[in-house]
Amino acid sequence: MFIYCTQAVLMLVLTFQRESHAGRVLGGHEVVPHSRPYVVLLKTIDQNDTPNFCGGFLITEDFVVTAAHCKAKSYEVIPGLHQYNERHILSVKENFVHNYYNENDYTNDIMLLKLSSKAVWNDKVKPIALADQQGNSLPTLCTVCGWGPTSSKETHMSSKLMEASVTLINNEQCVKENVYCSEGDKGPSGDSGGPLVCEDGKAYGVVSASQTTNGSMLYKYTKIKDNIDWINNIIRNN
Repeated sequence: MFIYCTQAVLMLVLTFQRESHAGRVLGGHEVVPHSRPYVVLLKTIDQNDTPNFCGGFLITEDFVVTAAHCKAKSYEVIPGLHQYNERHILSVKENFVHNYYNENDYTNDIMLLKLSSKAVWNDKVKPIALADQQGNSLPTLCTVCGWGPTSSKETHMSSKLMEASVTLINNEQCVKENVYCSEGDKGPSGDSGGPLVCEDGKAYGVVSASQTTNGSMLYKYTKIKDNIDWINNIIRNN
Protein backbone atom coordinates (compact mmCIF):
# COMPACT_ATOMS: atom_id res chain seq x y z
CA MET A 1 0.00 0.00 0.00
CA PHE A 2 1.19 3.51 -0.76
CA ILE A 3 -0.07 6.68 0.91
CA TYR A 4 0.57 10.09 -0.59
CA CYS A 5 0.59 13.19 1.62
CA THR A 6 0.30 16.89 0.84
CA GLN A 7 1.14 19.12 3.80
CA ALA A 8 -1.15 18.08 6.67
CA VAL A 9 -3.54 16.07 4.54
CA LEU A 10 -2.74 12.38 4.18
CA MET A 11 -4.62 10.64 1.40
CA LEU A 12 -4.60 6.92 0.77
CA VAL A 13 -4.50 5.83 -2.84
CA LEU A 14 -5.75 2.27 -3.19
CA THR A 15 -5.68 0.30 -6.39
CA PHE A 16 -7.29 -3.08 -5.76
CA GLN A 17 -6.55 -5.06 -8.87
CA ARG A 18 -6.20 -8.81 -8.97
CA GLU A 19 -3.52 -8.52 -6.33
CA SER A 20 -2.32 -5.38 -4.58
CA HIS A 21 -0.56 -4.09 -1.50
CA ALA A 22 -2.58 -4.62 1.67
CA GLY A 23 -3.53 -1.73 3.88
CA ARG A 24 -7.13 -1.10 4.91
CA VAL A 25 -8.43 -1.02 8.46
CA LEU A 26 -11.56 -3.09 7.97
CA GLY A 27 -13.46 -3.87 11.17
CA GLY A 28 -10.76 -2.21 13.23
CA HIS A 29 -10.79 -0.27 16.49
CA GLU A 30 -8.39 2.16 18.17
CA VAL A 31 -5.44 0.60 19.94
CA VAL A 32 -4.88 1.42 23.61
CA PRO A 33 -2.28 4.22 23.30
CA HIS A 34 1.27 2.84 23.15
CA SER A 35 0.18 -0.75 23.83
CA ARG A 36 1.94 -1.76 20.58
CA PRO A 37 5.35 -0.12 21.27
CA TYR A 38 7.10 -2.16 18.55
CA VAL A 39 5.03 -0.68 15.69
CA VAL A 40 6.62 2.09 13.60
CA LEU A 41 5.32 4.32 10.85
CA LEU A 42 7.70 4.22 7.90
CA LYS A 43 7.87 7.29 5.65
CA THR A 44 9.56 6.59 2.33
CA ILE A 45 10.67 8.76 -0.58
CA ASP A 46 10.55 7.07 -3.99
CA GLN A 47 12.63 7.73 -7.11
CA ASN A 48 10.26 10.55 -8.10
CA ASP A 49 10.71 12.21 -4.68
CA THR A 50 7.13 11.32 -3.78
CA PRO A 51 6.51 10.67 -0.05
CA ASN A 52 4.76 7.38 0.78
CA PHE A 53 4.04 5.41 3.94
CA CYS A 54 4.33 1.80 5.09
CA GLY A 55 4.27 0.10 8.46
CA GLY A 56 7.03 -1.79 10.21
CA PHE A 57 8.10 -3.15 13.58
CA LEU A 58 11.20 -3.00 15.76
CA ILE A 59 12.98 -6.28 16.53
CA THR A 60 16.23 -4.84 17.95
CA GLU A 61 17.51 -1.39 18.89
CA ASP A 62 18.62 -0.78 15.32
CA PHE A 63 16.65 -3.11 13.05
CA VAL A 64 13.10 -2.77 11.69
CA VAL A 65 11.16 -5.40 9.75
CA THR A 66 8.87 -4.27 6.92
CA ALA A 67 7.67 -5.46 3.49
CA ALA A 68 10.11 -5.67 0.58
CA HIS A 69 7.68 -3.80 -1.68
CA CYS A 70 8.16 -0.78 0.62
CA LYS A 71 11.73 -0.39 -0.67
CA ALA A 72 12.48 3.26 -1.51
CA LYS A 73 15.23 5.78 -2.19
CA SER A 74 15.21 6.99 1.42
CA TYR A 75 13.36 6.37 4.68
CA GLU A 76 12.28 7.93 7.96
CA VAL A 77 11.24 5.69 10.84
CA ILE A 78 8.78 7.08 13.38
CA PRO A 79 8.61 4.88 16.52
CA GLY A 80 6.30 5.19 19.51
CA LEU A 81 3.59 6.85 17.44
CA HIS A 82 -0.11 6.78 18.35
CA GLN A 83 -1.31 10.07 16.86
CA TYR A 84 0.35 12.00 14.04
CA ASN A 85 1.37 14.89 16.30
CA GLU A 86 3.67 12.61 18.29
CA ARG A 87 6.90 12.52 16.32
CA HIS A 88 10.40 11.20 16.93
CA ILE A 89 12.15 10.42 13.67
CA LEU A 90 14.99 7.96 13.11
CA SER A 91 16.91 7.71 9.84
CA VAL A 92 17.85 4.51 8.01
CA LYS A 93 21.44 3.56 7.23
CA GLU A 94 20.84 0.56 4.96
CA ASN A 95 18.07 -1.68 3.64
CA PHE A 96 18.20 -5.45 3.13
CA VAL A 97 15.62 -6.84 0.72
CA HIS A 98 15.15 -10.61 0.77
CA ASN A 99 17.37 -12.25 -1.85
CA TYR A 100 14.42 -14.06 -3.44
CA TYR A 101 11.79 -11.33 -3.27
CA ASN A 102 9.58 -11.34 -6.38
CA GLU A 103 7.92 -7.98 -7.04
CA ASN A 104 5.38 -9.56 -9.40
CA ASP A 105 3.75 -11.98 -6.97
CA TYR A 106 5.17 -10.67 -3.63
CA THR A 107 6.95 -13.92 -2.85
CA ASN A 108 9.38 -13.41 0.09
CA ASP A 109 7.95 -9.93 0.67
CA ILE A 110 10.17 -8.98 3.58
CA MET A 111 12.91 -6.40 4.16
CA LEU A 112 15.10 -5.33 7.07
CA LEU A 113 16.07 -1.72 7.71
CA LYS A 114 19.17 -0.91 9.75
CA LEU A 115 18.75 2.36 11.62
CA SER A 116 21.48 5.02 11.60
CA SER A 117 21.20 5.27 15.38
CA LYS A 118 19.77 2.98 18.02
CA ALA A 119 16.23 3.42 19.27
CA VAL A 120 15.93 4.20 22.97
CA TRP A 121 13.69 1.76 24.81
CA ASN A 122 10.93 3.24 26.99
CA ASP A 123 7.25 2.63 27.68
CA LYS A 124 6.37 3.77 24.12
CA VAL A 125 9.21 2.14 22.19
CA LYS A 126 10.08 -1.55 22.60
CA PRO A 127 10.95 -4.50 20.33
CA ILE A 128 8.76 -7.51 19.59
CA ALA A 129 9.90 -11.12 19.70
CA LEU A 130 9.74 -13.15 16.50
CA ALA A 131 7.95 -16.47 16.17
CA ASP A 132 10.07 -19.52 15.38
CA GLN A 133 7.13 -21.94 15.38
CA GLN A 134 7.85 -25.28 13.75
CA GLY A 135 5.43 -27.46 11.83
CA ASN A 136 2.36 -26.53 9.82
CA SER A 137 -0.14 -25.71 12.57
CA LEU A 138 -1.73 -22.28 12.29
CA PRO A 139 -1.57 -19.74 15.13
CA THR A 140 -4.92 -18.36 16.29
CA LEU A 141 -6.24 -15.12 17.80
CA CYS A 142 -4.03 -12.87 15.67
CA THR A 143 -4.15 -9.08 15.20
CA VAL A 144 -2.81 -6.54 12.73
CA CYS A 145 -2.41 -2.82 13.33
CA GLY A 146 -1.57 0.45 11.59
CA TRP A 147 -2.95 3.75 10.32
CA GLY A 148 -4.96 2.70 7.25
CA PRO A 149 -8.57 3.80 6.54
CA THR A 150 -11.21 2.36 8.89
CA SER A 151 -13.67 1.26 6.19
CA SER A 152 -13.76 0.42 2.50
CA LYS A 153 -15.59 3.71 1.80
CA GLU A 154 -12.90 5.95 3.31
CA THR A 155 -9.77 7.27 1.62
CA HIS A 156 -8.06 9.16 4.47
CA MET A 157 -5.67 7.53 6.89
CA SER A 158 -6.82 7.08 10.45
CA SER A 159 -5.38 9.77 12.73
CA LYS A 160 -4.75 7.13 15.42
CA LEU A 161 -3.22 3.67 15.49
CA MET A 162 -5.90 1.07 14.79
CA GLU A 163 -6.03 -2.71 15.05
CA ALA A 164 -8.23 -5.58 13.92
CA SER A 165 -8.48 -9.25 14.86
CA VAL A 166 -8.04 -11.77 12.05
CA THR A 167 -8.50 -15.53 11.79
CA LEU A 168 -5.94 -17.37 9.71
CA ILE A 169 -7.07 -19.87 7.09
CA ASN A 170 -5.19 -22.67 5.38
CA ASN A 171 -6.63 -22.89 1.87
CA GLU A 172 -4.95 -24.45 -1.15
CA GLN A 173 -3.69 -21.15 -2.57
CA CYS A 174 -2.07 -20.04 0.68
CA VAL A 175 -0.41 -23.41 1.16
CA LYS A 176 0.91 -23.30 -2.40
CA GLU A 177 2.28 -19.77 -1.98
CA ASN A 178 3.57 -20.60 1.54
CA VAL A 179 2.02 -17.54 3.17
CA TYR A 180 -0.32 -16.96 6.09
CA CYS A 181 -3.76 -15.78 4.98
CA SER A 182 -6.90 -14.29 6.47
CA GLU A 183 -10.18 -13.66 4.70
CA GLY A 184 -13.38 -11.70 5.18
CA ASP A 185 -14.66 -8.35 6.39
CA LYS A 186 -11.80 -7.80 8.84
CA GLY A 187 -8.44 -7.18 7.24
CA PRO A 188 -5.02 -5.72 7.95
CA SER A 189 -5.64 -2.59 9.95
CA GLY A 190 -2.36 -1.14 8.93
CA ASP A 191 0.12 -0.33 6.29
CA SER A 192 2.02 -2.93 4.33
CA GLY A 193 4.97 -4.09 6.38
CA GLY A 194 3.15 -4.10 9.69
CA PRO A 195 3.25 -7.15 11.99
CA LEU A 196 0.83 -10.06 12.24
CA VAL A 197 0.87 -10.67 16.01
CA CYS A 198 -0.67 -13.79 17.52
CA GLU A 199 -1.78 -14.98 20.96
CA ASP A 200 1.70 -15.41 22.45
CA GLY A 201 2.56 -11.77 21.65
CA LYS A 202 5.11 -12.64 18.97
CA ALA A 203 5.27 -11.46 15.36
CA TYR A 204 4.28 -14.32 13.04
CA GLY A 205 4.01 -12.47 9.74
CA VAL A 206 4.51 -9.29 7.73
CA VAL A 207 1.48 -7.64 6.10
CA SER A 208 2.06 -8.13 2.39
CA ALA A 209 -0.63 -8.29 -0.31
CA SER A 210 -4.36 -8.65 -0.81
CA GLN A 211 -6.63 -9.84 -3.57
CA THR A 212 -10.32 -10.42 -4.21
CA THR A 213 -11.25 -14.12 -4.32
CA ASN A 214 -14.83 -15.23 -4.94
CA GLY A 215 -16.14 -11.86 -3.84
CA SER A 216 -14.18 -11.87 -0.59
CA MET A 217 -10.91 -10.15 0.28
CA LEU A 218 -7.94 -12.40 0.91
CA TYR A 219 -5.04 -10.92 2.91
CA LYS A 220 -1.54 -12.38 2.77
CA TYR A 221 1.30 -12.28 5.30
CA THR A 222 4.94 -13.26 4.73
CA LYS A 223 5.86 -15.95 7.28
CA ILE A 224 8.45 -14.94 9.88
CA LYS A 225 9.31 -18.54 10.78
CA ASP A 226 10.47 -19.29 7.25
CA ASN A 227 12.75 -16.25 7.27
CA ILE A 228 14.13 -16.36 10.81
CA ASP A 229 17.56 -17.65 9.71
CA TRP A 230 17.82 -14.93 7.05
CA ILE A 231 16.84 -12.28 9.61
CA ASN A 232 19.35 -13.52 12.18
CA ASN A 233 22.14 -13.66 9.58
CA ILE A 234 21.53 -10.07 8.47
CA ILE A 235 21.57 -8.82 12.05
CA ARG A 236 24.64 -10.90 12.99
CA ASN A 237 26.67 -9.67 10.03
CA ASN A 238 25.66 -6.02 10.23
